[in-house]
Amino acid sequence: MPGVQGRVTLVTGAGRGIGRVTAELLASRGARVMAVARSENELHSLGVDFVAADLGTPEGCALAVKETHDRLGPVSILVCNHGIGSAHERVIWEQKPDLWRETMRINLDGPYYLSRFVVKDMIEQGYGRLVFTSSTAGQKAEYAGSAYTSSKHGLLGLMRSIALDAGPHGVTSNAVLPGWVRTPMAEASAAAEAAQQGITLDEVWAQRAAIYPAGRVVTPAEVAEVIAFLASEESSGVNGEAITVALGGLV
Repeated sequence: MPGVQGRVTLVTGAGRGIGRVTAELLASRGARVMAVARSENELHSLGVDFVAADLGTPEGCALAVKETHDRLGPVSILVCNHGIGSAHERVIWEQKPDLWRETMRINLDGPYYLSRFVVKDMIEQGYGRLVFTSSTAGQKAEYAGSAYTSSKHGLLGLMRSIALDAGPHGVTSNAVLPGWVRTPMAEASAAAEAAQQGITLDEVWAQRAAIYPAGRVVTPAEVAEVIAFLASEESSGVNGEAITVALGGLV
């Protein structure tokens, strides 16, 4: 099956967590992967091409796309996975405007710029796959998380708009909505929650696991498998969809 074999693939947030596992998985299936993150140290050991860039700026997004194009060719697959979490957020009346702007810059502006830069090449190729990592917070609000929740809701709107704009040209645009996954970003929010409740990190994760029928949280590999399908040629019939990966849970 064709899958992602030979396809030039740009994976953001690839230094750790879901992004790293996804980059490794797609590379193992024959994709030509360019990994992007802010920290070059996290990318060295991946074994694929990489570039360090701030994807919250148009310049950083342009750099990531240009480096991919120059080294590997036009992008056929964009996995837009980078993001900032909600660990430092507060209830809306205490929410700092600077934190709101920083969250939007990274979680929503970056995906917009990256998409804008790569979709033209996809249309010229007559083929493309965009996969965005949103969150269950993209459909259900998170307490004391107005910036994160709004950015992840907005990401779904961006995804669906691209699905309509680029769909007639052989391009699909979809999103995955993971539940709790024990990644470094989620660990930061767990630490804040543990301090607030006066409990241990493991107790926070036990509470999170109890949300789901399976009694555990989702693994990065489980999310990566869904991303890999949406990035593949075989997913051609799926466009404009938000797919929840949360073990049957609602949050």
